[in-house]
Amino acid sequence: MTLVARVDAVLAARPLGHGPLLVAVSGGADSMALLDLLTRLPCLSDHPLVVAHVDHGIHPDSARTAELVRAAAAERRLPFVSTALELGAGTSETAARRARLAWLRATAREQGARWVVLAHHADDQHETTLMRFLRGSGPAGLAGMRGHAGMLLRPLLGIRRATLRRYATARGLTWWEDPANADRRHLRSWLRHVALPLLGDRLPDLTARLEQGRRQAVADRRAWSAALASWPALSLRRVRGQLSIDWSALHQLPPALRLALIQALVRRAGGPAGPARIGRALMSFSQAQSGASADLGQGWRAERNFDRLTIVPPTLVAPRAAVGATEASTAIGTPVGQTTWGSWGVRWMTEPAPRVQPRDGHTAWFIPAALSLRAWRAGDRLPPLGGIGQRLAVRCFQEARVPRSFRLGWPMIEGAGELAWIPGICRSTRFLPRAGEVALRIDVDPPR
Repeated sequence: MTLVARVDAVLAARPLGHGPLLVAVSGGADSMALLDLLTRLPCLSDHPLVVAHVDHGIHPDSARTAELVRAAAAERRLPFVSTALELGAGTSETAARRARLAWLRATAREQGARWVVLAHHADDQHETTLMRFLRGSGPAGLAGMRGHAGMLLRPLLGIRRATLRRYATARGLTWWEDPANADRRHLRSWLRHVALPLLGDRLPDLTARLEQGRRQAVADRRAWSAALASWPALSLRRVRGQLSIDWSALHQLPPALRLALIQALVRRAGGPAGPARIGRALMSFSQAQSGASADLGQGWRAERNFDRLTIVPPTLVAPRAAVGATEASTAIGTPVGQTTWGSWGVRWMTEPAPRVQPRDGHTAWFIPAALSLRAWRAGDRLPPLGGIGQRLAVRCFQEARVPRSFRLGWPMIEGAGELAWIPGICRSTRFLPRAGEVALRIDVDPPR
């Protein structure tokens, strides 16, 4: 099977959806080979490619490399996007990688791309496994890089570096050799040029042994993920993009089992699953009340909400509804329209009002007025439909068992400075039209 056919088979087996693919091209031989391969795959005939390049600003020739990648994109008539991070020569490999991936993910969303395609190959995988072992990583870390993780897609993990070099040479590709790849001060470079060759001299089947160990770690990781999903008492759920499990059932388990299951939960959500942070979170939650939160790193949090333990991603809060931005609002002023509030969808139109409105529905009818969307504010209250007196919004959230992290991005409807509706939670008596009157109907679609 040719290299083109091998990569085509890998991607054809992966449901890619629709839209473009963002291809990360550093300018090295591996990524230039990846770009050339992707342009030749039958399975990608309906997927436009966008070439993305990150100039870290670490090497003085980095601007020249960016022009090399730009020329490669132009030769193939592909759009090109790039950034200059200006990180500086003293930047660590870890910091550069995080900055690079953050920009690639943001750029993919801007380009409407579901996937960021990376050029990691089999030798990178072996180096990663060994590096993680030397740094004290557990079984999940020793499983190495995944072929698909979140937005990241790695179709070359089964292909050796030498195979990609032969392909690049045969195709007449031009690439840049990054001096950092030969700098033995970096652990990966030292492993590649010193440790692995020495080990290979002593153990001719070294790569097979590393792959065998990695596959066992993959099986272990999958087993914990399966246990998480199949253990009825844990009651695994995904609500509005957040994963959670039953706290009472988890808390009754032995500590080591608790830790392993939470690590599996965090990995499943896509977050960092370091045992130290997760262990501290479990200790803090054992005596805490509902609403307690613990930092998991990289913006991720664990929260204990009511009887659930929830993993909260860093992008949960809508930009306009961020803490401190309580005055931000969006007007609902035309007879027909739509907008978004974070990951919520909001649509409105005019039609006759029904005889009865649900108090906790996601659709409500209002007397036409100057209505607007805004964030929840401390002290918010409203007169509930079918109830008496005033009700605090926070109490409404608590009764509906809405975790605190959800409330920060929840759209609220107000008119004339008064809260009129908490979609899906509580409709008020304010701006309530009579049956049959022309009214403004508002539909609020929660995140999936």
